[in-house]
Amino acid sequence: MRLKKSLLLLALLSAGAVSQQTIAGDLVIKIGSAAPLTGPQALLGKDNENGVKLAIEEINAAGLTIGKTKAKVELLSEDDQADPRAATIVAQKFVDQQVNGVIGHLNSGATIPASKIYNDAGIVQISPSATAIAYTAQGYKTAFRVMTNDSQQGLALANYAVKNLKAKNIAIIDDRTAYGQGLADEFEKDAKAAGAAIVAREYTNDKAVDFTAIITSIKGKKPDVVFFAGMTPQAAPMMRQIVGLQLKAQFLSADGAKTPEFIKLAGGAAEGAIASSPGVVLEQSANGKAFAAKFEKKFGKIQNYAPYAYEATLTLIEAMKVAGSADPAKYQPFLAKISRNGVLGPIAFDAKGDIKNGAVTLYQVKKGSWVALP
Repeated sequence: MRLKKSLLLLALLSAGAVSQQTIAGDLVIKIGSAAPLTGPQALLGKDNENGVKLAIEEINAAGLTIGKTKAKVELLSEDDQADPRAATIVAQKFVDQQVNGVIGHLNSGATIPASKIYNDAGIVQISPSATAIAYTAQGYKTAFRVMTNDSQQGLALANYAVKNLKAKNIAIIDDRTAYGQGLADEFEKDAKAAGAAIVAREYTNDKAVDFTAIITSIKGKKPDVVFFAGMTPQAAPMMRQIVGLQLKAQFLSADGAKTPEFIKLAGGAAEGAIASSPGVVLEQSANGKAFAAKFEKKFGKIQNYAPYAYEATLTLIEAMKVAGSADPAKYQPFLAKISRNGVLGPIAFDAKGDIKNGAVTLYQVKKGSWVALP
């Protein structure tokens, strides 16, 4: 009888039907985290990864039971280099590893192509930072995000530019990524609707560092506001060059630029820059303060998206707990209907998988720090 049991056990293992951890009595839940861990955006990518790490550490420390089985969460982290092609390779690797869910990707341009691979494999994905409307417009039931989308953020930025900054003439620059172009399109549409004139629409890329020609061209059109849709590695040198070329216009950007690294790289030129960030002010809630204290003690200063990666992970695991299963097909319906309070406000999803009632906060650099605007 012992021999038969051993042979049966070996057969199941070789067939992949069970795992060593399951046999030992613990269910292992594999969570994939995908973000740029090398290259210009690595600082943001590590921020996301660390948010996931902190959530997993807390979950495992508290003890986790899925159904009636004790469980442990394991992190599988991959570098997608903020590149669409690399992102699809990472996505397929996660599929092959049979992950139970994915937190990622960081960039919209990486998230969108990867999402098809996850959907085809039936793997649930929550992006903590992709904002492009196209991501959830594909109709994939596996696609969710805890980040305000471009439509919500573009409208808030456009209204602020026209109503608060009293901008009549606006110049727009975007980095031609799915994130940058999508946000710029939404901003342009809403700024025009609010009564502003778009005097220039310029393009760069997410590797550029010299914007002299673009800024010189824009300067002659005398805009009240220059809006840039892109990430910190471009926003910081652009800000320095705007100041250096004496373009007298308010610099306005979004979450991709609203980082401590922007201030560090732009130096004194950063003073007065305005940028939006989805969510409420982290320090204005007890949960937010507690998260910031824990995170910064362990990993250092929050760059931007770590709280969203943290909440995406907790939300994913909560859906598994409610469903009593780590099988994406079983917990996805519970995730779609979930309602919980996070460090950045309530988390619930609409029919597309977008965060409901996504808040947007505007910040300005004052005395070397981002300060929330009233």
